[in-house]
Amino acid sequence: MSSMTDIVFLLLLFFMIASTMSSPNDLKINLPQSKTTTATKAHIVKVGIDGEGHYFVADDGEKPIQVEFEEIEPYLKHIQAADSAVYVALHADENVPYKEIVRILDIAIENRLKLVIATKIPDKTTE
Repeated sequence: MSSMTDIVFLLLLFFMIASTMSSPNDLKINLPQSKTTTATKAHIVKVGIDGEGHYFVADDGEKPIQVEFEEIEPYLKHIQAADSAVYVALHADENVPYKEIVRILDIAIENRLKLVIATKIPDKTTE
């Protein structure tokens, strides 16, 4: 009986640790597809634009918060002042107008931030 309890306890412990290590994307954004994949291990700040044009920011695993466009640049400058090796990951819905993406790109260029654009891996059925 004690061995069954040990197994249940170990499974519970495993799932508790595994669930805290993952950081799911809290925003429901339909990302465009890309055939190449790259990953970064640096400090990542997420900037998101959903299908309705709302902006969100999240610092390295935190829950995304909705902000106005005018608040994005000061937020990124504040993060960059603390860590100059910060990456900005742009998570934009595939239906967002390109000019909104360019506005975020301009902020990154003006402040010399490294920017990556998030995409999803294409389905095998859509190729």
